[in-house]
Amino acid sequence: MHSQQAAATATLPAEHQAGRPHGLPGDGGSARTVYAYATDPEASLPEGGFVKEVRAVLRRHATAAATDDDNTLDALVRQAADWGAGERPRFRTLVDAEEEEAGDRPEGHHQVLVRRAVLGCAPLALLSGAWLQWLSAPGNADDPLVLRILALYASDVGAGHPAASRGSAYLELLRRLRLAENAAPAARLTGDQRIPDGAFRLPALLLAMSRRPDDFRGEILGADLCLRAVGPLPALALVQEVLPTEADWATLAPAGRREAEGPSPVERCRAAVAALVEREGERGAAAVRSGFRWMLAGLRDWSQALHAELVAAGDPAFDMAELMRLRAREGAVYHHQFLLEGKPLARWLAECRTDPGPLLDVLARSKLIKPGRSGASSLVRGLVGERGPMFRVFSPEDLTVIRRWIDSLPARPVEASEAGPEGVRAGGSPGQSSVAGTQDPLAAVAGALRAGARSPGRAPSGLREAYHLLMNRTDTPALRSWAMEYVAGWLARSGHGMDRTAMPLPERWGHEGLRPWLQAQHDRHGAEFEENAAIPLPSKEAVVDDTVQTAPLTLIDGSWLQGFTDYEQASSAIGHSLFETYWDELGNGEPHLNHPLIYRDVLKEMGVELPPTASAAFAQWPGFREESLELPVYWLCVGRFPQTFLPEVLGLNLAMELSGVGGTYRRARLALKAYGFSTRFVDIHNTIDNVATGHSAWAADAVDTLLASLPDAPGPGARADVWSRVRVGYRSLNPPRSVGARLAARRTRFTGRRK
Repeated sequence: MHSQQAAATATLPAEHQAGRPHGLPGDGGSARTVYAYATDPEASLPEGGFVKEVRAVLRRHATAAATDDDNTLDALVRQAADWGAGERPRFRTLVDAEEEEAGDRPEGHHQVLVRRAVLGCAPLALLSGAWLQWLSAPGNADDPLVLRILALYASDVGAGHPAASRGSAYLELLRRLRLAENAAPAARLTGDQRIPDGAFRLPALLLAMSRRPDDFRGEILGADLCLRAVGPLPALALVQEVLPTEADWATLAPAGRREAEGPSPVERCRAAVAALVEREGERGAAAVRSGFRWMLAGLRDWSQALHAELVAAGDPAFDMAELMRLRAREGAVYHHQFLLEGKPLARWLAECRTDPGPLLDVLARSKLIKPGRSGASSLVRGLVGERGPMFRVFSPEDLTVIRRWIDSLPARPVEASEAGPEGVRAGGSPGQSSVAGTQDPLAAVAGALRAGARSPGRAPSGLREAYHLLMNRTDTPALRSWAMEYVAGWLARSGHGMDRTAMPLPERWGHEGLRPWLQAQHDRHGAEFEENAAIPLPSKEAVVDDTVQTAPLTLIDGSWLQGFTDYEQASSAIGHSLFETYWDELGNGEPHLNHPLIYRDVLKEMGVELPPTASAAFAQWPGFREESLELPVYWLCVGRFPQTFLPEVLGLNLAMELSGVGGTYRRARLALKAYGFSTRFVDIHNTIDNVATGHSAWAADAVDTLLASLPDAPGPGARADVWSRVRVGYRSLNPPRSVGARLAARRTRFTGRRK
């Protein structure tokens, strides 16, 4: 065997040396399984065993990383910053060393280093900041701590702009390098076999924790602070050195500023951590330190493995060995008649899955290869040519790997002492025994995910209990089923008799979009306000009663859009404006602009003090009539399914944002002012919901973006079908109350339970 080839495998992490295929989720890659599952915006992760196994991983790594002098958070932050500052030059040195040894390096080595570094960082960098996505919920939307975290997250996703997240910047880098085939959506990255399993471990566990924010809030903030304190991912320093203008490097860095003014991301995260510790004391501080230590230990291990891979990639034999290993399973099905040194190529390939060295040796000695001359080698000429038996088996990138390997082979055969399988193993290359000795760090976590919840839990007994249980992001199978049934029933009621009843939205969507229609509706609202000017205002008692009965709805303002806080939704072509709407409803991180807090101020002026929104006491408050909870519960349910009910949510959002602009808000202002109450709540909505540049306009644009992307053809999923669902969603803000409509809802919910 070529001596460099043996050295190329000697410094690799265990998963490479073991020769395991990187694998798809569920096929030898627990980290991939967890990663793919946790990127689902409608994911439901079980309590019990899953939480226990995640805590075990955190504890194991955090304990291993702890030392006597890192007990304070300040010390940990300095330690992370120092490690990042020292680690980045190690990767840049790989490029510097290559330039010094340019005469000894095969052509294209720069590209190999860049490709491997970029792919190795992709699972983490593509979702940079995503772990903060569920830390806000309907029940804590007025919490100053949550608003701090949401401000940090909004910066990460580039609130208000499509494809403006830190992950989007990384996706653009992948596209520029033509490495993005499996990068969008991020779950597809788990199928990219060029990325080792270890690259998924940190982001997989962090994303999984993000789906149970009430269990891991401190650990998530600690891990986030660590990433920001470290600075740019060390391996990307190499890429920036080679390609200084090919990416938005400031955006890619978790600590990089997105705004010209205000606190830095590190300062914002520190402020959120300080607020958490002030509230929870040592318990919160310990959770933050645990998450920080786990992340720093994991970053060290991952960076070391990636550095070793890049060092090994200095020999083209390393790339060739990886390529043969990845193609071996498919290739072993064929080539039973083609013999190499008396053994069918199919058998060589089958053995290559665990040890590619012998196959590379026999290929190098075969007539298929002209060492040092790829252009004259039949392996990359006749066999893969247009008339060859392996045409299009290898991609252009694969062929580059093969050519580099052939060109690197010495012109004369190597000595027998360097060749053969025994030489490989003596050099530290893969052997099958490594497989059994390699522990999968996330095996137990993935197993707990597959096992699911220990019990389905109890479904809500009624609207009040459902309202309380739906305040949090996490759920149980029983609550999830109940929510899905409730939405299905509500939409059945909303669609009942729609074809026989006039409604504002046109029957068909036109290519001109909804902006002209929106302006016409605004004109109508204004005309109705003028026509109703002579109607007496409601009594003070009626105004107070209406304000109180609307509280369960208004104190969860924006909850129908909670699903669009999900990372990939929040910066998508459709979802970016929905996230910005949600962000506005909660005051853009500022408590004095937070709509639920402003509404509570009005209630206090009226002498009404309500319990905290997330408490059971709020839902059970006797002053609320039962019907006042029907629509809020629908909001809370449908907001959990941003993909399943996307058209309906877009229709509901349009109806909600347009409902008061120009008319209802203005009349409500007159009534509130007449009795000496603050008008701030209705004033702010009448401006930010405006039809030119506000929430109503964004809502219409989101619908137009979706409809314009669909085929104008019959059948499910086409434009007419989706538009019909948007119209039902629009009507769902104020569905018919007839007996027939309510019966339609009950029939649908009953049918859902029978299924």
